[in-house]
Amino acid sequence: MSVTVSIPTPLRGFTGGRDAVELTGTTVGEVIDGLLATHGGLKRHLVQDDGRLRNFVNLYLNDTDIRQLDSTDTPVQEGDVLTIVPSIAGGRPAVETKEELPKLSHAEVLRYSRHLLLPEVGVEGQRKLKAARVLTIGAGGLGSPLTLYLAAAGVGTIGIVDFDVVDLTNLQRQIVHGTSSLGRPKLESAKARLTDINPNLNVEGHEVRLTSENALDILREYDIVVDGTDNFPTRYLVNDACVLLGKPNVYGSIFRFEGQASVFYAEEGPCYRCLYSEPPPPGLVPSCAEGGVLGVLPGIIGSIQALETIKLILGAGDSLVGRLVLFDALKLRFRELKLRKDPSCPICGDNPTIHELIDYEAFCGIGAAPAYQGPEVVAEQLKQERDEKGDELVLIDVREPHEWEIAHIEGARLIPLGQLPDRLGELDGHSEIVTYCHKGVRSMKALEILRGAGFGKVRSLAGGVDAWASRIEPGMARY
Repeated sequence: MSVTVSIPTPLRGFTGGRDAVELTGTTVGEVIDGLLATHGGLKRHLVQDDGRLRNFVNLYLNDTDIRQLDSTDTPVQEGDVLTIVPSIAGGRPAVETKEELPKLSHAEVLRYSRHLLLPEVGVEGQRKLKAARVLTIGAGGLGSPLTLYLAAAGVGTIGIVDFDVVDLTNLQRQIVHGTSSLGRPKLESAKARLTDINPNLNVEGHEVRLTSENALDILREYDIVVDGTDNFPTRYLVNDACVLLGKPNVYGSIFRFEGQASVFYAEEGPCYRCLYSEPPPPGLVPSCAEGGVLGVLPGIIGSIQALETIKLILGAGDSLVGRLVLFDALKLRFRELKLRKDPSCPICGDNPTIHELIDYEAFCGIGAAPAYQGPEVVAEQLKQERDEKGDELVLIDVREPHEWEIAHIEGARLIPLGQLPDRLGELDGHSEIVTYCHKGVRSMKALEILRGAGFGKVRSLAGGVDAWASRIEPGMARY
């Protein structure tokens, strides 16, 4: 049977950039075996050493999780689509208001008049919005559009957890901030913009890092939590705190040209751990800072999060509880996958084993790998590290073979830049890697490819082989 395997952006470096691969097989397992046989670099991302699928990668046959079918023994049919979904980041109101809803002033009636004309909102719905308390984790790419729309919609109180300052690299996508806010705390910048949009808004700032020690105290004061985080420890922390407190968790994540959105609400459906029971190893899944993100993408996903939050407050429509939305910006295509509660989930399953918040950095393996201060290493430092570490430091020459013949650094491996995406399987993702070219331009591109494919310990030789020849090996030919 011919089956199409849909490849997500983070893994396309292992398939030569292709977003889909046609394979044959009679079961899901046979199709995956064929995929790994032709694209060996995917193996460490999809399966464990014993051949079992990794817990931070899910497979969907058409729109159904294979865990709800016969797993890898599930038969496939001609034309089926097998989708790889790695971890990247209704009906009744979620806000049960016991007190009398606040009244609307004449000015507010005029401000929200377009809402009041909607039978699904009306005066009562707008009063629910005014009474609602929503907490957003992060005032960055996702937090920007969702807070802007929640403020404009009339949500009465918006809490923001963020301890960062506005940086020039933020302005490509974090539209709640502007150039005049560079260097200011994001909380200050966001509050000024949001209250300018709606002076009736109450903004509560939490300029702290969310931790196991403070999460429950912060989250319990709000009705709904919106996850705009960009790291796995905080994502699992937010999920677990929401489950323990009985709060809905409006989820969104983005990477390059793709996004995900859902609502995790253990009282009505699955939680984040039901989808991804464990995080990927540190460095395997690159962040937006490492892999990049299209500036408009968080606007789309963040707006979906704002929409789902408003629906939960109003009790209108069908929420994304039990559903995962996948968005591909390059194809302008939305897909919806079904999610189900995992009976063995350690926090919301039939027999939960997690009853309090844990050390999430340890859970995610943070701190085990060395951290690099920047993407480049100078020639003198590289020489010193090679003397100390020997073969443990892998040196990759990404120039063309004819350039290699002119001059190369002894002990380096030649993998031309154009061949790198198809030869990632030759490299050990746990190794320390330094790329180099002639002057340092192509090696930075190689660094982006490697980091985008999940290699966490990669640097580039500043100035390339030319700098090495001029400062380390004066006798080496230069061109």
